Amino acid sequence: MKPPTPVSDRTQIIQFGRLTSPETEQRKKTLLILPVGALEQHGDGLPLSTDTLRADYVAEAVAQRLAGRAHVLPSLPYGVSPHHASFSGTVSLPARLFIDVVSSIVRTLADSGWDRILVVSGHGGNGASLGVVEQDLLATHPDLHFAWTPVSALATTTTSQLPRAEISGHSGESETAQVLAIDPSAVDRDSLSSGVRTLKDMNPKARLSRRKPPSISVRFEQYASNGVLGDPTSVTAEQGQEILDEIVARLTDYAESLLRL
Repeated sequence: MKPPTPVSDRTQIIQFGRLTSPETEQRKKTLLILPVGALEQHGDGLPLSTDTLRADYVAEAVAQRLAGRAHVLPSLPYGVSPHHASFSGTVSLPARLFIDVVSSIVRTLADSGWDRILVVSGHGGNGASLGVVEQDLLATHPDLHFAWTPVSALATTTTSQLPRAEISGHSGESETAQVLAIDPSAVDRDSLSSGVRTLKDMNPKARLSRRKPPSISVRFEQYASNGVLGDPTSVTAEQGQEILDEIVARLTDYAESLLRL
């Protein structure tokens, strides 16, 4: 691993873990950003850490734009992924454990004096659990400004411009483009392959799961044998950077509002 570039002006450090304890005492009014991801299958060509890579990238880019008013906590690289459990390499936390871990991190920081915390999740499967964290904190820490967001959902404009199949999502066009932009060396481009692309290619329960609301859960082997929704072979790093730029811009604007509370 390449070591971080030395920072001569320590006020410019954005990684919370690189601060000293006395330095944190001077930064209680900053926004803390916690990236959370997953370790799970992403088809044949994307790395298991795809969701963590994207969450880390977005969190650090937002903190850099906020210029000393935000710090990025060490990321949580495991998420709630039982729907990918049949694929090799997937590690899933029980939802209750994930809730307890995130809640414990946030409560510890809130009890130490920070009152603005933003969770950035690269994994859609963490959403329901983060909603529980949000409600629990509202009961125990009503004065805490806690927010959370998924990553890709912030890129409505650029994602709509991608050449997408009828069915698109996990390990598909958007995620692949983003990873190509963040770290092309992490992508096995020769192994990228399409997954399920149309509703007619799905079994009845899988098709029903695409109609929301209501919500019904499906394990990913019921969608596609390779765990992919869409066609990851059709996108470029340039498209991925456009998606990431939209995500970072929208989230920075939100963070600015959060800091004004």
